[in-house]
Amino acid sequence: MATHVDYDADVIVVGSGLLGALAATSLAAAGKSVIILEAGPRMQRWQVVENFRNTVDKSNPNLPYPDLPWAMKSYGGKYSDAYWRNTGPFPFRPGMLKVVGGTTWHWGAATWRYLPSDMKLQSTYGVGRDWPISYDEIEPWYQRAEEALGVSGNDADDQTGKGGGQAPRRSRPYPMPAIGWSDFTQKVADKLNGAGFHFIDEPNARNSRPYDGRPACRGNNNCMPVCPIGAMYSGDMQVAKAEAAGAKLISEAVVHKLEKGAGGKISAVRYLQPDGTEHRLTAKYVIVAAHAMETPKLLLMSDVANRSDQVGRNVMGHTGVSLLFLSKDPLWPGRGPQQQGGIMDWRDGDFRRRHTAGKHSLSNAVPNHDVAARLLAQGVIGSELNRRIREDSARWVSISTMLEQLPDPANRITLSSTRRDALGLPMPDLYNDPGDYLRAGVAPMRGDYQRFLELFEGTLIKDDGELENHDHLMGSVIMGADPRDSVVDGDCRSHDHPNLFLVTTGVIPAAGVVNPTLTGAALALRVAELLGREA
Repeated sequence: MATHVDYDADVIVVGSGLLGALAATSLAAAGKSVIILEAGPRMQRWQVVENFRNTVDKSNPNLPYPDLPWAMKSYGGKYSDAYWRNTGPFPFRPGMLKVVGGTTWHWGAATWRYLPSDMKLQSTYGVGRDWPISYDEIEPWYQRAEEALGVSGNDADDQTGKGGGQAPRRSRPYPMPAIGWSDFTQKVADKLNGAGFHFIDEPNARNSRPYDGRPACRGNNNCMPVCPIGAMYSGDMQVAKAEAAGAKLISEAVVHKLEKGAGGKISAVRYLQPDGTEHRLTAKYVIVAAHAMETPKLLLMSDVANRSDQVGRNVMGHTGVSLLFLSKDPLWPGRGPQQQGGIMDWRDGDFRRRHTAGKHSLSNAVPNHDVAARLLAQGVIGSELNRRIREDSARWVSISTMLEQLPDPANRITLSSTRRDALGLPMPDLYNDPGDYLRAGVAPMRGDYQRFLELFEGTLIKDDGELENHDHLMGSVIMGADPRDSVVDGDCRSHDHPNLFLVTTGVIPAAGVVNPTLTGAALALRVAELLGREA
């Protein structure tokens, strides 16, 4: 690794998740000296798989991962269940991990692009905020991100939900063709498309053929919490690439302070080890890529990048609703990847002036656990339980709907004044109200649910319109052209500190209804190229 006489590194990256590791790999490959600091420990895939096998609650994807008093995940353990506190009307609960490789160890690997209209929501529909950059500016970076992650998808799909030709515009095809749909997904898609819906393939970072040293997907169907064979891309793979390119990883390094220096620059990064010892590193540039929850927490602890008073504010998620029913005919979910497609009819249109967009996602996860829990709660036991598990699992249909929350400065992450972790650092509090715009979209989505039930002659289990967590934290360090109402500019550079960049989905100013990880990856690669020229 190259060295610098005045600094410990050219670039320090705080956080070893997918976005930070992508930026680190690109910078190290360009000859820059890079240090990655990660609060959590390193895990091997076999360890996570073994933890999953030995975990009673298979429905909680956080459980197989470390739960440490100095590096707490967002929930799922003795220490972490006390970490995140909701103070508002909605109990938001993002599934964050603190481990080398970050939260994409257990993601569903959906890699959608935003639409041009998603990025210009205010100027197109008169609500929310516009991005300070356009789709055309980010499109080449979407392509590079898809190639880096290994994305499989259908190039012909219209992702606007209108049933037309390819959209949004692509400069090149997906790196791999789409993974073939399971019999379950195909049957559901045929039924819905035949009724006038637009069910399309979900692009995802999962191999349909061997790619980049990873095997093709074998349909193990436990992508969440872990792909046992590594066919699904995850951040730990990118960390290994960063190290191979020359980056240095320091794990169990809890960054707690960014020091301000001359010229408004960040002059040093301080971190604590589990025994409480403190270390200080310097770099020409600092990238904070510590999740959309932990990034504002670090900035608030350090009193940096917050001239606008927007750090921690404008928190958005894809809070949504869901439908559960038993189809009349057996469909047999649970073969192949857990996520394969969705219904995009409500993704874009003039209705967005009045209420949220929506995306219906079909779950292909093995339902036996949920089926058995429901039957046991009904008092079904013995041979009848065995028969009903087989029968109901074959007919189980689960659809979740992502809704679009607008940025609101009142929805914010703050530092607890009373709660501290093992290192004495404050834990985060969150106030979140999904808002009237999102709530106004629930009724149209439930109208679709009624049609789904009719098409499949279903027996309803759940359709109560109750808002649910669908993760995907955004907005907490919001991007914008005006330093008075945003934290970073269109290059993810802090308005306040010229050598500080925030590489996180927290910069996203308009949530849309698709998983934001690919967009974050595109921004990470864009930042890395910029720093490759400057650093």
